Amino acid sequence: MRKALAPVLGLSGLVAASTMPARADDAAPRGPVADAYAITIRALAGKGEPAWRPPHRDRLMSRELAALFARDDLYQEESGELGQIGADPFLNGQDGEIRKLTLGTIPVAAGKATVEARFRSFGKPVTVRFQMIRENGGWRIDDIVDQFEGKDYSVRAALSQPYDCGSFMGKPCKR
Repeated sequence: MRKALAPVLGLSGLVAASTMPARADDAAPRGPVADAYAITIRALAGKGEPAWRPPHRDRLMSRELAALFARDDLYQEESGELGQIGADPFLNGQDGEIRKLTLGTIPVAAGKATVEARFRSFGKPVTVRFQMIRENGGWRIDDIVDQFEGKDYSVRAALSQPYDCGSFMGKPCKR
């Protein structure tokens, strides 16, 4: 009987493993960025949450950047207002599409790198830079740098700004 069950148990293990959520490919700096764009493409098609929201952000982003996005979500929930980010940082806009995506990596220093994503959105070229760090044995997104009117725009810097209210600010929001 044990010999008869072995193939069945082995097959059920393969099925179970194939249904488990994939972990970010974080062996190379571009891995989490590639995963984030796959998530973004699905979100644009109405299939799931964007890459900066749970369940994705904690596995793709550094602890600090994920905490800043979580604080922004909490502010929006408590105030009913738009948070510090008024656009999708992966698209560098409020709406968009991702066509002809390419990713390039530039090593910066030990444990740090920059990944540059280039794609076309509604026929226009878009470039988004990701500052990457090694954390918990893998690469994580530590900042997203978009461009607006020719100037760099750090998502981390925007999310680090103070809010008018919120439980984390010690001043309740009036909704």
